[in-house]
Amino acid sequence: MKHLLLLKTLKNSWAEIIKYLLAFGAVLLIGACLIVFQGEDPGKAISAIFVGSLGDTYYLGNTIRWIIPCILSGMAAMVAFKSGVFNLGIEGQIYMGGFFAAMAGYYLNLPPVLHAIVSVLIGGIGGLLYALLPSLLKLFFRIDEMIITLMLNYTAVLITEFFTVLVMGVTPTFDSKALQTPIVKDTARLPVIISGTYANVGIFIGLGVVLIIFLIYRYTVKGYELKQVGENIRYSKVGGVNVVQTFVMIFLISGFIAGLCGSVEALGAHGRFVSRFSNNLGWDGIMISMIARHSPFGVLIVSTLWGILKSGALHMERVTDINRLTVVLIQALFVLFVTINYSKIFTFFTRHSHKKADV
Repeated sequence: MKHLLLLKTLKNSWAEIIKYLLAFGAVLLIGACLIVFQGEDPGKAISAIFVGSLGDTYYLGNTIRWIIPCILSGMAAMVAFKSGVFNLGIEGQIYMGGFFAAMAGYYLNLPPVLHAIVSVLIGGIGGLLYALLPSLLKLFFRIDEMIITLMLNYTAVLITEFFTVLVMGVTPTFDSKALQTPIVKDTARLPVIISGTYANVGIFIGLGVVLIIFLIYRYTVKGYELKQVGENIRYSKVGGVNVVQTFVMIFLISGFIAGLCGSVEALGAHGRFVSRFSNNLGWDGIMISMIARHSPFGVLIVSTLWGILKSGALHMERVTDINRLTVVLIQALFVLFVTINYSKIFTFFTRHSHKKADV
């Protein structure tokens, strides 16, 4: 029996590896066609991406700057989706986390290290509180969490802009793209780890989150319950799991991690809250988690590749005539190819061909 299970596991693992390789190959081919269509050499474009992300210490630092939010947003999505909760509101929770952290960094007076820690945690709590709303609406009013979390993303952008206007004391007609809170105190800033870049200690926060979530899911009863709710909610109820409590906990953990992502952005890269700073980090996190198959260490690996592409795409746009949105399109296509269930497509065409043969 054990041998059969082992063979089945190996078979599934090889099938996944082949699917990823085929998806990667298809994306490279499409990407090369898009680059050629724009009148550039694919080899030059790929070289520009790697030079602009790993070429020297400066580029490496800026790559780490992008890896940090990718890890945190990816982990926020992973916790939710692995446990069967469709939290599409990560973007909004990131905004709330960033605003709360910036306010704590500006108004509180605390010693250097403590001030940064408290501000980061307050940002996490901001994301947690914003995630509490859809979880309660789902439980008590049966409102689909996909719809409510999706709508709350737009609400978060507008709410944070409104409160930023109040903090700044300007009129609401002020250009929303230029809205930003005052710079946080130096005691609240996250220390830079590579001089001259935006790489900061947020990378250790991200790695810590990956390790903690892995240990929770792997070695704790609560982690087992979180996973069971996602795999089979009816079985979880029969097994004595408090589904209501677990469902809310999933949302809160996911929102807290998303809030940490906003905190690190506000206290690290920007040094303040900047309106519309996220640039789709929440959606990046969802795509990263899907590619990683909702695995903590998978999220870490994919986030690293995502950060390389984000940083490298900016350099590629500077040295070539290729629009960096080409990289965004390639990322989206990779997600599409990886998430397609090819076995069902194969089964469909096989049955269709058999029907034609019978006729």
